[in-house]
Amino acid sequence: MKIVIAIVIIAVSYALGTFPSAAIVASRKKLDITNVGSGNPGASNVIRELGWKVGLVVFLADMAKAAMAVGLAELVINEQQGFMSERPLSYACLFAAILGHSYPITRKFKGGKGVACGGGGMFVLFPLVSLVLFTSWFVLTKLTHKASVASLTISIALPIGMWIDGAENWEIVATVALVVFIIAKHLPNLRRLKSHNEPDI
Repeated sequence: MKIVIAIVIIAVSYALGTFPSAAIVASRKKLDITNVGSGNPGASNVIRELGWKVGLVVFLADMAKAAMAVGLAELVINEQQGFMSERPLSYACLFAAILGHSYPITRKFKGGKGVACGGGGMFVLFPLVSLVLFTSWFVLTKLTHKASVASLTISIALPIGMWIDGAENWEIVATVALVVFIIAKHLPNLRRLKSHNEPDI
């Protein structure tokens, strides 16, 4: 029964991740976000094309997807005493939400890069670390005008912050795997940065 519950919650987490926040918000402004800027249906591209106010709505909505997924897992863990007490279910749900965001079955597996979404889940697990890193993201983005630089910087810093905050070793390893995924999603950005073609935000 516990395995069935876990599978259902992970599936729900993926479904939450597929919610197209950027596409819906941009469409209300009569804009197809996949046809402008970087073409990425994420908060950074919305900020670039529609401004910080609209982009922040997408940013928070993307965070909420994974936050709800992880929150649901944490609720089940608390309700089912001894059920995956070391929280691997929370991380499985976090990864599922990010996969849903990055590879949504509803949009031909073309989605965002997972930074805001993943950050929302991490905010539930490590609120203080996440608050510091997201504040850093806004500062770095304002200073460099490159969202990709800020995103990669805070992603790499995340496992370090978790270690300082006393995370379990397996949590750090799992998060490093997540960081590798996010870096891989940013390879086009890295190539544009190298050739000085990365658009400003």
